[in-house]
Amino acid sequence: MKAPTPQTPTPQPQETQTRKKKAKRESPEGLLRFGLDMCSKHGDAVEAIRLYDDALEKGISLSLHHYNVLLYVCSSPSSTPETLEKGFQIYQRMMKDNIIPNEATFTSAARLAAAKEDGDMAFDLVKQMAMAGIPPRLRSYGPALFTFYKKMEVEKAYAVDAHIISSGVQPEEPELAALLELSAKAKRGDRVYELLQRIRVLVRQVSESTAGILRQWFESETAMEAGDELWDEEKVRVGIAEGGGGWHGQGWLGKGSWRVEDTNMSEKGVCGSCGEQLVTIDINNVETENFAKSLAVLASQREVRANFASFQDWLGKNGPFEAVVDGANVGLYDQHNFSFFQLNSIVNRLREMSPTKKLPLIVLHGRRVKGGPADSPNNKKLIESWRKAGVLYTTPPGSNDDWYWLYAAVRFKCLLVTNDEMRDHLFELLGTSFFPRWKERHQVRLTVSKNGPVFHMPPPYSIVIQESERGSWHVPTLVGDDIETPRKWLCATRLYLNKANGSEGFEAIEKPK
Repeated sequence: MKAPTPQTPTPQPQETQTRKKKAKRESPEGLLRFGLDMCSKHGDAVEAIRLYDDALEKGISLSLHHYNVLLYVCSSPSSTPETLEKGFQIYQRMMKDNIIPNEATFTSAARLAAAKEDGDMAFDLVKQMAMAGIPPRLRSYGPALFTFYKKMEVEKAYAVDAHIISSGVQPEEPELAALLELSAKAKRGDRVYELLQRIRVLVRQVSESTAGILRQWFESETAMEAGDELWDEEKVRVGIAEGGGGWHGQGWLGKGSWRVEDTNMSEKGVCGSCGEQLVTIDINNVETENFAKSLAVLASQREVRANFASFQDWLGKNGPFEAVVDGANVGLYDQHNFSFFQLNSIVNRLREMSPTKKLPLIVLHGRRVKGGPADSPNNKKLIESWRKAGVLYTTPPGSNDDWYWLYAAVRFKCLLVTNDEMRDHLFELLGTSFFPRWKERHQVRLTVSKNGPVFHMPPPYSIVIQESERGSWHVPTLVGDDIETPRKWLCATRLYLNKANGSEGFEAIEKPK
């Protein structure tokens, strides 16, 4: 009998998919992609261009990704004139090949234009992007804006700013600071005032470099002349009331030289330079509710939905709370190992401070309550007592407990005890100017002394740029932003506010009629 012919095994779906991926990686296009990605990683424009020329010679088809990597590498700050010129040629070839560009394409092309100091072309590319239905990002505007800033082309920079606003893009401190400095140099006091108001809303506390720009402005002759000696006091009062305090938006008040000093605030918010009292800017309850809802949506997207929904139900049954404790942060503060003793001392001190003598909510990751220090008899009893009191919530494996303690504190409009500065990627996802305002009014920071825990309560004034009813400005900087070091402020006050009778601070001399 004839032996049966061996049958080739039928590839399984997963095996077929693996083979396809391997074939794609090892194809000429796949090898080109890998090579270009390595060039991007190491900033090697020369090798990227060599790969590009080789691909054209061999007739390899270039995809959008290939072109975008090439344009990105060619538009780097270290590019040579030859590299920049090659970048333009690559962009033209891409258009000729009818490869549909995306935001990354336009942005890299705009960077090429900016490197040749062609701000008009860089801005035109952003306009083309918007006309093609591709929403520009903040990085898309940078090449045009900073080119116009560098060349002191004021009106063109303002046109870019107007386009940023119309596109719903939120500028950050570098963009606003560039416009601020440009406006100050161009002697545009109206624009300086407008930008200072925008910085107050979007940035709140400025870097040293931005504070330096403001100092130069207030010390300039243009700033001396900016403003009116006669202003409507009622409009100023109404503006402050409607804005929630800390600003009026009615323009520069008064005329004459400014006294500009670096200063600190007292614990109660009294300026050490001019003696003015800073105010607390109101937080809107509707904003708080909306923020809690958006926070819950974000947390549900990034956590297991059922886990976070279970937490929300638990809060409904066990809340409300007057304070929430970030258990991991507090238990590890100034410790090599997690300390339940330290956490318990903070919890008990908060109960003593509470008007209702209620324990705060303690949020701990599940791994903190099993094994290690949690297994000691005393700590076991402590954990169980918290559970029975309905004040301990342990987050499940794989979760990020930050979402839990933050949501609870926002939901109950209560204090949050943590030294976490809440500046990392997770908190950037919140993408709202409301969050820093909320944090300022609700975060309690902690130090530990020989006499026990010391709570650093929210300040009785808002740490944000403030414009006073008398026309003075107080600008908080990022310098000294910790518990131990006082924050530095810039105080700018008209010199018609003179020291009176040798007393500390400033008193307003009667305004000219």
